[in-house]
Formats: sequence, structure tokens, C-alpha cells
Amino acid sequence: MEDYGHFVHTNKYGDIFYVFLEDATEKYLKKQKDEEAKILMQEKLGALEKLAHETTSLNIVHEMLGSGKWSMEFNEQGKMIRVLWSKQFRRMIGYHDETDFPNTLEAWSNLLHEEDKERVLKEYYDTIHDYTGQKKYDVEYRLLTKTGGYHWYRATGMLSRRKDGSPITYVGMFVDITAQKQLDQELIQKQKQLEEALEKAQRSDQAKTVFLNNMSHDIRTPMNAIIGFSNLALLHMENRDQVREYLSKIVVSSNHLLELINDVLDMSHIESGKLQIQEQDCNILEILRDLQTIVQADVQAKELEFSIDTVNVQHEVVLCDKLRLTRVLLNIVSNALKFTPKRGCIHVCVTEKGERQEQYVSYEIRVRDTGIGMSREFLAHIFEPFERERTSTVSGIQGTGLGMPITKNIVNMMNGTITIDSEQGKGTEVTLCFLFRVPQCICEPDCKPEKNEAEVSFCGKRILLTEDNELNQEIAMTILEEAGFEVDVAENGAVAVEKMKNSAPGTYDVILMDIQMPVMDGYEATAAIRSLENQALAQTPIIAITANAFVEDKRRAIDAGMNGHLGKPIEIDKLITALQNIFAGSCEKQNDYRC
Repeated sequence: MEDYGHFVHTNKYGDIFYVFLEDATEKYLKKQKDEEAKILMQEKLGALEKLAHETTSLNIVHEMLGSGKWSMEFNEQGKMIRVLWSKQFRRMIGYHDETDFPNTLEAWSNLLHEEDKERVLKEYYDTIHDYTGQKKYDVEYRLLTKTGGYHWYRATGMLSRRKDGSPITYVGMFVDITAQKQLDQELIQKQKQLEEALEKAQRSDQAKTVFLNNMSHDIRTPMNAIIGFSNLALLHMENRDQVREYLSKIVVSSNHLLELINDVLDMSHIESGKLQIQEQDCNILEILRDLQTIVQADVQAKELEFSIDTVNVQHEVVLCDKLRLTRVLLNIVSNALKFTPKRGCIHVCVTEKGERQEQYVSYEIRVRDTGIGMSREFLAHIFEPFERERTSTVSGIQGTGLGMPITKNIVNMMNGTITIDSEQGKGTEVTLCFLFRVPQCICEPDCKPEKNEAEVSFCGKRILLTEDNELNQEIAMTILEEAGFEVDVAENGAVAVEKMKNSAPGTYDVILMDIQMPVMDGYEATAAIRSLENQALAQTPIIAITANAFVEDKRRAIDAGMNGHLGKPIEIDKLITALQNIFAGSCEKQNDYRC
């Protein structure tokens, strides 16, 4: 209730105080309601102001993090009624506003990568329909940007729900993870490469272990033959025929042992990048004839059918490394001989494919055999060092597992290709392709190479043999004396230099020079001899005879002033040929280092 009154004075009634009473319930309630509404409005304004501040702060955070915000609202029936994509979200995928990227779910879903779309939408709907609220939305996918490229994104979201579990709002963030994905992919790739490298290293280590075991066996086999037949020869000295047979077998075993050692040394030089190709004029048909001569004994021993055919060979002479090409062909044919059973077939076909730019000719060389063939598993690793087929069929066949890796590397260095087709029980076919340059003089029909067939007599010729090893001295002296030479020995380079200083011109016709010797090595001795004041002495021909038998060793010998280079062990034919060239005047610091 509300009351109010006032005091009045009258003549008739005297002083009177009026009081009025009024029911103010409604008025009071209205006032209270207005005050409550005002407070509520102030609270809402404060909340909106706070929300605006928080939204601004959140947008700043999203922008700093490079993420975009998205939100969705649902009615009481769980139907989506509103979608909002933030400006940052749009900018991240190349769009600007609602005109080019509207606030619809389809605007987003239509840009999903086809491989991701089904998975991503399933995650989206499964999260909405999970009324337990346990499922979280966290998914990675590719989205097509306005520029036309796909980027990787990660989207996370949370749902607010009513008491019955139905969704109210679905709010989340969206982050570009393209750089992270690329880094992850690079890490995966590097991890894969490391695993492959580790596997290769382990396989190589295992192969080297097997190689050492095989080498131990393979070296002992010819060594056993050499020692055994040497002892037998000593026991049967009175029987010349038997001794000759034993010596022949010793030679075969020695050559096999040398082949094993050369394989290991060649592979070492290939891996260190020291093996080099030396081009010269080569006759392809001569190389084939030499190949046939080399393998003829083995072919006859196994009663094999061996044939060499040539197809359309118009340019017999080409520029190539004869020694390396012969090595490649011999490696391949030797494998065919090893793995082809008795009375099998080996066929070599050489085809000239045609010229290119009038100075090049293409050759294809196929070697096909009817041997035991190779498994696909081994074929995949045939060019890896120390690998050998591990089957009972080949367990007794000698080899280092280096022949084909050496062959592959030489072919690559000659800019050629090699392919192998093989099937167990049916045989193997190896195909070589080369592009050789045709020598200019061969292109001109009137230009023919000169041939020096002069026979040289060594009788009365005198050689200074510079060699520190007594056994090597004995071998060389015997070979040279039987050829007609008179031999004087110097046990090191210093002695050789002194002998030359104290000799008259013409005392020595040629010097055979070892390289590794005590006191003074062969290079120093050669330099000292070439520096002698007496030019007749200084120009005495010098041939290196050394175990340093690689191309760089040959080049170093020539660069040091020597006239030729021969590798140990001494091959009589090569030594005699080199000496004939010296005296015929055709071996004066030749560039092929093979005099």
C-alpha cells in the first residue's frame, strides 16, 4: 500500500489532516520488473562485450596460429540450421567472402579430395550422431584451394549438447598442415632410404662374409693344385711327360689364381673411381677370334657347341678399349661356360645396328647359353659385389661373385648397356649394346694402317735388370737369356743409376725397372737416369716391370719418363713383344701405356 496526506485549517472544523490510501502492488511490481530488466540488459551488454572481446582475441589467436574457425548450429530436432566459416578460414583456402565461398556445408565438402571425402564425412556425421558425447572430431584431409592445388589440413571440433544428447553447436578449428605433411613425407622417405641402406649394408656385409669364405676356398683350390702338382713334379723328375702334364696343370691353376686376385683388385679400383677407359683402334672381328681362341680348350673339354655369328658388320674397326671389351666378353662367356652342362650350346651373335651422325656405329652383342639359368631373386642382385647364386647346382663352381659387377661397371664406363634374361633350367641370354666411334682413317678408303712385321734378333743385346727380389731376378734372367739377351742385375734403383753413370753409351740396350724397391724406387731411378748429362745414356729405353698394374700406375710410369709398362706376374709373350717394339722403334712413350 501507498499513503499520502496533507494538513489544512478550516474555520468551521478547525485543523484537519487528510490521509489517502492507494493499492501500489502493480506499480511496485512494475518498478521491480523494470529494474530487473535493466540489470539483465546490463549483464547481457557486458556478456556481449566480453564475447566480442573474446571473439576478437580468438580471431587474433587463430590468425597468429594460422588456423581458421568454423561453427554450426542445430535446432531441437538435431537439424543443422546455420554454418559459419570465419574470414581466416576462407583466406586459408584462397577465398574472400560469402560470395565466392558461402556459409554452407556443401561449399566445404565439394572441395574435399576424392580419396579423403568418404572418410572425412563419415567422421563428421559419426561425431554429430554420437549422443554419448564420447567421440571427438579430429581428422586430417586434403582440400582443394582456389589456386587449384590441394593442401593438407587438420580439423578438430567439439559439440555442445542438450540434456538428451542432441547437438546445439559444433565449433572447431582448421589448421594448414601441408608443410608438416611434406616434412613427414621427407622423414618417411629418409627413413625408408636409411632402412634400404641398412639392408643393403647388411646384405653387403653378409655377402662380404660369404665372399671371404668363398675366396678362402677359391684361393686354396688353385693353391692346393699348384703345391700338389709341384710336389708331384719333384717326385717324378725322370718322367718328362708326366712332369709336363703336372706343369700344365700348375699353369692353369696359376692363371685361375691370378684371375681371382685381378677381380678383387679391379673391383677395388672401380669402387674408388680409379679404373679408366683407354680408347684405341680395335678390330671387332679380331676380338671375337681371340675370344674363341681363349675359350676353345674349355669348350672342347665340356663338348659344348660354341658358335660366333656376325650380322651386317660393315665397320670392323672402331674406337674402344680393347682390353676392357675383351674382359667384358670373356666374363660373360666364361659364366656361360661355367654354368652350361656338358654338350650344351653357347651362341654369340654380333650385330651392327647402323650409324649415327656418320661417325658412330651401334653394336649389339648377344651371348645365349642353354645352361642352368638363374633364379629371379638372384637376378635382381647379380650386379652387386660378392653376390653368388646359392644353390646345390652351383655350389661347386668357382668364382668370386665379382665378375658381373665388374662387367656392369666397365659397360657403364664405355657408355653401353647390359641386360640379362634368364630362367632356371632353360638358360641365360646377355645383351650388350654399345655406340662406338669410327676412326677417321677407317672412314677414308685410301687410308690403311701400317703394319710392322719386322723380326728383331735379341742376340748380343744387353739388358740392365733392376729388381730387388731374388726369385723375380731368377725368373726374368732365365726368360731373357733364353731369348738371347745378356743380363746384368741391379738390386735397387740407386745401383742401377750408378751402373748407368759408370757405363759407356750402348753398354745397355734397355733397362727393365721394378717400381717398389729399397734405397731408391723405380720412379726416382728413372728420373735420375733421364737427368744424366750424357744424352746417349739418358735416352736409354726403360720399361717398368711391376706389380703396380693399374692404369694410373701405367700412366705414372710413362709420366716418369719410362717407355712402357708391364705388369707382374711376367707373361713371356708380352715381355718379348714389348722388347721387340723397343728395338723396332715403335714404343716410345705410347699413350696406351701397354708397350
